[in-house]
Amino acid sequence: MTGTLINTGAVLLGGSLGTAFGGLVKPHIELRIKRILGVLVIYAGFSTTFKALGHTGASHIPKQIGMVLLSLILGNAIGMLLRLQTLFNAIGQFAKRSIANAESDQANRFSEGFVTCTLLFCVGPMAIVGALEDGLNHNARVLMLKSVMDGLAAMAFAKTFGPGVLLSALPVLAYQGAITLAAAALSPFLTDHPELLYSLNAAGGLLVVCISVVILEIHKVPLANYLPTLAVAPLLAWWWGF
Repeated sequence: MTGTLINTGAVLLGGSLGTAFGGLVKPHIELRIKRILGVLVIYAGFSTTFKALGHTGASHIPKQIGMVLLSLILGNAIGMLLRLQTLFNAIGQFAKRSIANAESDQANRFSEGFVTCTLLFCVGPMAIVGALEDGLNHNARVLMLKSVMDGLAAMAFAKTFGPGVLLSALPVLAYQGAITLAAAALSPFLTDHPELLYSLNAAGGLLVVCISVVILEIHKVPLANYLPTLAVAPLLAWWWGF
């Protein structure tokens, strides 16, 4: 749970600094950090995918690539049927309205800060993919990158919501920690069936790369619709008898 603990600490630190010092980080510095993070996320994603493909052996790489691409297509189709991106967008709009309400209504700032930041920090592909990576592979890189982003966001939101932002660290710990522990519990089974783990890592790495496209504002990708890929990829590997 290293990544989740770091993420929780980052929210607490960012929220504390934002509450105490307000506009500590200037917008242009935040933009530069955001760009650096985008590049690091690209590296983390591709390195995870390439490492997974390398474990399968050179002769199996074309088959593995085809399976991962098919997983993305099927996963996106399932996500569209479930309207996952629509749900995530609705959550984002709720957070936006909460920020506007908090600026005009001082009395509800604490509770709205807690709810808004909990949703923003927990509901997203990086939280799920990162927690899975941490549990399955003891790789906290994705969550460490998320920690920097969440820390900066907590710092900015604390100026609007106050100390309510700090309380959102608890759901982050519980939610990501639960995913990490569940993934760790499945790890022995996946160790006995490494093809399932490799397919999951390969697909997860490509999802992380897609996240960088959004971070760098290159293109709006409906990331939430692709989350079912994380379940489809190992199922395809099992069915395909990889």
